[in-house]
Amino acid sequence: MKLNTAKTVAMVLAAMGAMAAAPAHAGKTLDAIKSRGQVVCGVHTGLAGFSAADSNGKWTGIDVDVCRAVAAATLGDPEKVKYVPLAAQARFTALQSGEVDVLSRNTTFTLTRDASLGLSQTAVVYYDGQGFMVPVKSKIKSAKQLKGQTVCVQSGTTTEKNLTDFSKSNNLGIKPVVFEKLDAVEGAYFSGRCIAYTTDASGLASVRNKSAKNPADHLILPELISKEPLGPLVRRGDDEWRAIVTWTVYGLLEAEEAGITQANVDELKANTKDPAIGRMLGATEDTGKLLGLDKEWLARAVKATGNYGEIFERNVGPKSALQLPRGLNNLWTKGGVQYAPPIR
Repeated sequence: MKLNTAKTVAMVLAAMGAMAAAPAHAGKTLDAIKSRGQVVCGVHTGLAGFSAADSNGKWTGIDVDVCRAVAAATLGDPEKVKYVPLAAQARFTALQSGEVDVLSRNTTFTLTRDASLGLSQTAVVYYDGQGFMVPVKSKIKSAKQLKGQTVCVQSGTTTEKNLTDFSKSNNLGIKPVVFEKLDAVEGAYFSGRCIAYTTDASGLASVRNKSAKNPADHLILPELISKEPLGPLVRRGDDEWRAIVTWTVYGLLEAEEAGITQANVDELKANTKDPAIGRMLGATEDTGKLLGLDKEWLARAVKATGNYGEIFERNVGPKSALQLPRGLNNLWTKGGVQYAPPIR
């Protein structure tokens, strides 16, 4: 029997629409998280502003807030996170082996990491670039003045490779002094073993604030020699979990753009007449079912951490100890490059 072509097309489109609207399966990672009642998050061993624990074991920082937002979205409680501090050399193995569910540890997205580690990059949380810090007394004002000089750097990082590239391309003959552990790198620089210390500019600001006897004695040079888009990674093969982590970050950005804050999220959820805000907060539509979550997933994330701008200001912004400008990390509507796909 020959089917009517128009009728056949209509049936196919209807089936596709039904599939698109169907709730997503939670995925094996989320199933495991719900079973244990905890998100296991790999973080830095101690980088102020990004992930660091205080004397009471309380973790704070941008990367920590990503973990808290994900826990709020998935488990309904931002405190249901187990933090696993990881050195640079161990971070990828910990994620690959299943020791952690997500790696939220100032890690740069690169082609090699995306294509060869069995991991998936999610959303950029912080746009950074590699810089140099020198003692003010060295009188060095530019990275081009580091010809033949010693530079402290951590091994197993993009930082080490970028330093080699920069030295070769500018014929500087820089002498890298390489250490495996961050504490050793910092100690060598502050003891005078190297004339300069290189890592992400945000990391330099963190180290200067935390470890220098007098931060004013150290200058972060103006040049950035690389692109360092930092964000969380997950294991490849669980697209549902990747989507949850990715859209949690995007949701925090969208919340800032829409004016949704930690203080007003409940009021907006109850009373907004804005269709976009209603959709984001689960008041008018249920976007959570597409992620294997409930409709208030994003409202809980914002309630737990604030929107992206609030997270930035609290941890690293001009009013924080690090005093970093928004710069590239401002919203696209304010001259930055933070631009999230729409939640709809």
